[in-house]
Amino acid sequence: MQSSGFVPSLISGACAGFAVDVSLFPLDTIKTRLQSRQGFRKSGGFSGIYKGIGPVVLGSAPGAAMFFVAYDTSKRCLMSSKFMSQHETVSYMISACVAEVVACTVRVPVEVIKQRSQTMANKSSLTILRNTLKHEKFKGLFRGYKSTVLREIPFSLIQFPLWEYAKHSLSKRKGRAVSPWEGAWCGFFSGGFAAAVTTPLDVAKTTIMLAEKRDHAAAGRIFPVLKDIYHRRGAKGLFAGVVPRVMWISIGGFIFLGTYDLVSSCYR
Repeated sequence: MQSSGFVPSLISGACAGFAVDVSLFPLDTIKTRLQSRQGFRKSGGFSGIYKGIGPVVLGSAPGAAMFFVAYDTSKRCLMSSKFMSQHETVSYMISACVAEVVACTVRVPVEVIKQRSQTMANKSSLTILRNTLKHEKFKGLFRGYKSTVLREIPFSLIQFPLWEYAKHSLSKRKGRAVSPWEGAWCGFFSGGFAAAVTTPLDVAKTTIMLAEKRDHAAAGRIFPVLKDIYHRRGAKGLFAGVVPRVMWISIGGFIFLGTYDLVSSCYR
């Protein structure tokens, strides 16, 4: 089946985002509670690990769809240039940056409500949304936008060039296009490596999103937050939740990028 680039990116991205976010939600909850200032047990421990899934179900598909539409469109535009076609890695990195900035306009409000739901056992997602709008107005939904972008851009700068490079190398070695299954394994390893390296940025992002309005972390300045975390908890605090994060994103990379390649293959 042949189609324009927009439609495959939109549908494949939506399917990929929904599949990974819903299937791996419990690991994300555990990771968030490990990073919470309240501590794992006070944040809920292992109870209610699907709490906050409502916003994710509503937001995962459009967020991922926006990411891949922006990523694939940017990549096609850049690769049409003779200079950029000779520097593929740079094209992948720029495309990933553009895609993250665009996707975070959907991802951040979802993440704010989701993470607060995961750590506030006595409040529903709808109550948290109402309270956020009441006390922080609309901008409260974008608390941590800059810190999220600052986390996601380094992550994507690592993951997507590695994923593309791994697929290209595998394709060259086998003398054929890689299968969605093989692309999924490339996503597994590239995602896990990127997740480990960028964990401190994820801890800072979580701290900012969960901070009370009067807390200095609520200002959203990522480097002072990182400094404060290190001062209070040391290097161990900067890598809080690294194991579930790496597990979650490695498996997530497998499902996310594998699903994307699988659905995309239907349009080739």
